[in-house]
Amino acid sequence: MKHVVVIGCGVVGAMIAYELSQISALQVTVLDRQPPAQAATGAALGVLMGIISQKTKGRAWAMRQASIRRYRTLLPELEADGQQLTWNRQGILKLCFANEDLERWQELATLRQQQGWQLELWSPAQVQAHCPQIDSSAITAAIYSPQDYQVDPTALTLALVNAAQQRGVSFHFDADVQTLVASQPHYCEQVVTSVGSVSADWLVIAAGLGSTPLTACLGQTVPTHAVLGQAMRVRLPQPLGDQTFQPVITGNDIHIVPVADHEYWVGATVEFPVDQAPIVADSEQLTAVWQGAIDLCPALADATILKTWTGLRPRPQNRAAPIVEPLAGYANVFLATGHYRNGVLLAPATAQLVRSALETHDFTDSESR
Repeated sequence: MKHVVVIGCGVVGAMIAYELSQISALQVTVLDRQPPAQAATGAALGVLMGIISQKTKGRAWAMRQASIRRYRTLLPELEADGQQLTWNRQGILKLCFANEDLERWQELATLRQQQGWQLELWSPAQVQAHCPQIDSSAITAAIYSPQDYQVDPTALTLALVNAAQQRGVSFHFDADVQTLVASQPHYCEQVVTSVGSVSADWLVIAAGLGSTPLTACLGQTVPTHAVLGQAMRVRLPQPLGDQTFQPVITGNDIHIVPVADHEYWVGATVEFPVDQAPIVADSEQLTAVWQGAIDLCPALADATILKTWTGLRPRPQNRAAPIVEPLAGYANVFLATGHYRNGVLLAPATAQLVRSALETHDFTDSESR
């Protein structure tokens, strides 16, 4: 039985562990220095913008489509297994303004129909009819994607961990990885942690921003930089608009996400690094996001802010996100990192790529090790 070590237990690492737990020939161990769903996962809104994405070809679209298809089976699968999840099946409504290319959206809707998916273009009048909480005076149209979901990232990650544990995966949440040891050329055999060393036939690095220093242990550079997202959770006296129709609303890169009990998340990715300087959360940026949300849905002005939070997302430098590939120069190390704003969305496709790599790998050379 081959031993796979996964470093990182955000939503991507947990998804990989769950996917690999279905291969009986593998023993899987997940290492993290902190409990699951921290860092970027703990500060994600879980808006799965797959069908509504303007990506139409290549890996970017293939991963989105694969993930949305997998979510359609995965979420009921986890619930049937007794796991607790929170997810919204009422779609995503993207608001369009004066500078929006509506012809491009119409072309996308036609393409999605050919691909077997659904997108709807709504007039301002239709927006008002379905979502009266929206100030439609400035919008020119809206795009409704009924087949895109929103899922609570923390609940999803914990569900994946619980389900993977039931299938025999071992998790260690006090294991700070200190170095990686390649005792033979092109082959990493040992993961040295604060609580001891672990041998590995395969190593999967899914540690988000922590992936870069880990690859440096093996003489490789996989540069990423941090991008800050900020959000708040608010409560209203009553639900926005129609209580029976509560989609995610997004406009001007601000997301308004229904949660439960008249509560909503409001957030956006608002800060990027400048000249490699450390990112510090800026309350003025969060205030601007909040005001932007009120401009979209004026009733939010009556909300009570329950809490605010921030999170850093790993964005690859000088290349497209995410980084899902073997580590250059190593036969048994696979990278699953740099997902930027789409870690929750692309986690299923990432896990499928990792599983495919391990299932198709010829372990003949490692049998004698």
